[in-house]
Order: sequence, then structure tokens, then C-alpha cells
Amino acid sequence: MAEQGDFETRRAELAARYLLPAAERPASTARGVHHIALICSDVERTIRFYQGILGFPLIELLENRDYPGSTHFFFDIGNDNLLGFFDFPGLGLGQAEEAIGGVQHIAISAEPARFEELKRRLDEHGIPYLGPDRGIEESVYFRDPDGIQIEITRDPLYEMLGGRLGQDR
Repeated sequence: MAEQGDFETRRAELAARYLLPAAERPASTARGVHHIALICSDVERTIRFYQGILGFPLIELLENRDYPGSTHFFFDIGNDNLLGFFDFPGLGLGQAEEAIGGVQHIAISAEPARFEELKRRLDEHGIPYLGPDRGIEESVYFRDPDGIQIEITRDPLYEMLGGRLGQDR
């Protein structure tokens, strides 16, 4: 296994090669995330979790245009961002694993007062979470009913570890 210094050296090489100073970076060709699409095993259970426990309003529920009988639905996660889900009844899909190309976690920002409210809701529903600990005072990590790891962070959008992302350090 590689030594920690090897990883740090590699990150420094990548940054030197690809990370342009903020003043030299072009504007993105995108305007934002329309929605993140995930797969759930039970539409109603997913709605109860995301809307009922986390407080993300369900804003649309329709048939998946690509798979008749499948439901496509969306939650408002603030700032014109949506979290979308599909179910695929009858396909016998198994649990996802943390693997290359998979979702490691989805980080969602919450105002500090809402962050505390969300922690309280997790506690009230007996949903275990990690944090705020491990030097990560601003976040908690937990799993949704299908095992998708969610991070709720007090960090404002575009900020992490006490600084603005993408700023020259």
C-alpha cells in the first residue's frame, strides 16, 4: 500500500497540473444540478423518510417515461435543487455497494438552526448517525431506508473545512 506522503505528493501534482488560479478559471458550461436521480425500493417509505423526517417537500410524482409502472418523484432540497428517485418494481434489484462509479454520499447544506432540528428529528426516529465528531463538527452522516449515505452539513454552499471552495489557498 502507498504511503501517506505518496498520496499528498500525487494530490499536489494533480493540483499543479489541473487546478487553475481562481482568476484564470473559465465559467462553467453548466448552470447547476437539475436533479440527482437515485433508486429506491419503496416509494411511500422514501416519501415518509425524506418529507416526513428530513422535511424535504415532495414536489412531483409521475410515471417514469422510460419504464412503465416505475415512479419518478422529486424532493425540494433548497436553492432550486432537487433530489429525485425512481422505483423499478419487478426488476429484483439488490442493494448498492460502495464501489467505483457508485454514490459514496450526498451532502446537503442546512442552516445552523435547521441542522440542529434535523439532528433532533433523527434522534426522535431512532436513526443512527455519525458526527458531529472526528473533527467534523459541521456534519452528520446517516443512511436512508435503502442504505444511501446522506450528509447534512452546516457548511454553506460552496464552503468546506472553514473556507470557500475554489479559492486560491
